[in-house]
Amino acid sequence: MEFTARQISDMLSGTVQGDSDVKVSRLSKIEEGVPGSLSFLANPKYTEFIYETKASVVIVGKDFIPEKHVAATLIKVEDAYAAFAKLLEIYHQIVRDKKGVEQPCFIDQSATTGIDIYVGAFAYVGKNAKIGNRVKLYPNSYVGDNVIIGDDTTLFPGVIVYSDCVIGKSCTLHAGVIIGADGFGFAPSAGSYNKVAQIGNVIIEDFVEIGSGTSIDRATLGSTTIHKGVKLDNLIQIAHNVEIGENTVIAAQTGIAGSTKIGKDCMIGGQVGIVGHLTIADNTKIAAQSGVGTSVTEPGQIIQGSPAFSISDYRRTYVVFKKLPDLDKKIQELEKALAEIRQTIS
Repeated sequence: MEFTARQISDMLSGTVQGDSDVKVSRLSKIEEGVPGSLSFLANPKYTEFIYETKASVVIVGKDFIPEKHVAATLIKVEDAYAAFAKLLEIYHQIVRDKKGVEQPCFIDQSATTGIDIYVGAFAYVGKNAKIGNRVKLYPNSYVGDNVIIGDDTTLFPGVIVYSDCVIGKSCTLHAGVIIGADGFGFAPSAGSYNKVAQIGNVIIEDFVEIGSGTSIDRATLGSTTIHKGVKLDNLIQIAHNVEIGENTVIAAQTGIAGSTKIGKDCMIGGQVGIVGHLTIADNTKIAAQSGVGTSVTEPGQIIQGSPAFSISDYRRTYVVFKKLPDLDKKIQELEKALAEIRQTIS
């Protein structure tokens, strides 16, 4: 789609400096601008590029005053970064504004679907599933029996939602996400392991985003629950009966073992491992690559390490750890000197 500088300026409540009729049809970085593209300048470190960019239109702050000729048309706004972010969201909505049912796909006769949905080719919707308004099921997505998906939720290609799971409104599940696979439950018996049936489900509340390749297991009994506003990165493993509190964010490659309860507004770095049956208090921050083996009961703590403990103690400990080779050398020198003294005395 094409937009003129004037149309973009109207969207952003800005003012045009230059050719208001110039058209753009794509977005670009200011240093990589090409004719027909729209860019922005928010960081002063990139100011030099505005004088040489080939972008047709550049969004700038209202206080920007060129020191030399700028070929691009400028749109002056209160906050260039916020304005460009707004345009990205508009562009995002336009690109993803899909509707209709592509063929071949399968929607069971007992399933119910809302208005303005999109069902891509080779998607599958099972028995008694309930699909809300404006839901988007991209190609090769799978929605099992009795699944409920709320309004304005998007499942990208290859997302699999097993039977009986519930997904709320305005959620985004990126490619390859798996919701509701069996939890890792096996009972040891005479040198073998007998599978424990996993008959619960997964409940994902509203405004949750889940990155590609993440897997959330169904509960043994009851529900694995992801509360409102949670943001999960790619390649995360969440085991059976885990509960994650509202607005918690978790970075890639983190693994959370079964029945652990994580509080609200927590921040968990990449490659963190959390053992099962723990409680993590609200507002806890866990540094990347930490291993959490005990509950965090006091809200607002920052922990690091494996095993993880207070970050201030960890930093003091790490200073000593870095000096261990020197300390070992000194100890060896002292032991050698002590041995020489003993030999002299004897």
